[in-house]
Amino acid sequence: MGDVSGHDLISDLPQSIIESILVQLPIRDAVRTSILSSKWRYKWASISQLVFDDKCVPTCNDRDVVEQSVVKFITRLLFLHQGPIHKFQITNSNLQSCPEVDQWILFLSRNDIKELILELGEGEFFRIPSCLFNCKKLTRLELSRCELDPPLSFKGFMCLKSLNLHQVLISPDAIESLISSCPLLESLSLSYFDSLVLTICAPNLKYLCLEGEFKDIFLEDAPLLIEISVAMYMTDDNAEHFEQSSNCNFAKFLGGVPNLERLVGLIDFTKYLSIGNDPKNLSIMYNNLEIIELYQVSFEDMKEILVVLRLITSSPNLKELQISGSSNIPTATDTPDLDFWGKECPLDATLRHLKVVKLTEMCGVPHEMEFIKFLLGCSPVLETMSIICSAYDMEIQLKMLIELVKFRRASTRAEIVFIRE
Repeated sequence: MGDVSGHDLISDLPQSIIESILVQLPIRDAVRTSILSSKWRYKWASISQLVFDDKCVPTCNDRDVVEQSVVKFITRLLFLHQGPIHKFQITNSNLQSCPEVDQWILFLSRNDIKELILELGEGEFFRIPSCLFNCKKLTRLELSRCELDPPLSFKGFMCLKSLNLHQVLISPDAIESLISSCPLLESLSLSYFDSLVLTICAPNLKYLCLEGEFKDIFLEDAPLLIEISVAMYMTDDNAEHFEQSSNCNFAKFLGGVPNLERLVGLIDFTKYLSIGNDPKNLSIMYNNLEIIELYQVSFEDMKEILVVLRLITSSPNLKELQISGSSNIPTATDTPDLDFWGKECPLDATLRHLKVVKLTEMCGVPHEMEFIKFLLGCSPVLETMSIICSAYDMEIQLKMLIELVKFRRASTRAEIVFIRE
């Protein structure tokens, strides 16, 4: 390399700068720099971030051959590596559960690993070895499709800030204990958990993402949360479990998170919040909440509508609102209790900062139209309201447009964009 150009400037750079260059390359290319010259033979061997994806070895049609190539490549690389490994990531669909994974984790537990991401290919779940729990300096842990069983002697990951578990088999007591024993935890993501009753105690938690068939969720100690995203997937058994409880789900889930800035409620979330006692006496205000996204809201269910109204009117600095409906046209049209709006909507409600509203899956049923009327009438700085109509009947679309034109607008600048699906 230096023989051609005279003076080899790159090879003389400090090792820290060379490493920052090498970590930007795919791991296969970083290792191949060893052929550039004798100086570069082991430059790659001290990089502290190792990422093995589907491109780390050449592919072919024989999956077993590719898997063996991946195993040999990772094992040899770790054998030749020098110095600490701060990040180790496997996101390789060709790699299945194998004994070598245990050996790699044991090796990492002795090398100051800080970030560990394991996502193997489809197939048998692999059991995480107990040596993982000796990784005392972990700050980020992401596991997919595995079994996790913390030993009784485990006292927690004292440095862990981010925990992401996807399709992980772990007992309810163990997951709660794991969360509560990570005092610095800031980001938590749990997905594809079945029939889990979950109590979360994480005083430094800021970001929460939940997806699965949860039987119940209680945010017992998470006062610093600023972003929440939840998909519930309520089964008939779970719904029956909720209905037998008189507790207010709204209070259990949102009663102790006053610092929220963004809330995303996906499948069945408003249905879950609506179960239990009426949250009208809840005194909490969400002064930092600027973005609310709620999907599959049933405008046939008065309790779900009430949840939406409570959230909106308790968020004085709300700027963006997105609602997706899921109404059944015949049922919702047949039983409109429109007195509800006069009883439940605060007469002095004003959404002083709401600028953008997006309503999707709207079909023009009475309670949807009353909700739109409410938003237009109490949003003095509203700039855009987009309505995506899911009704195919031209007569229904025309009726919606006629009603929209009649509604009073608190904002003289408000533009309504009506879109037909």
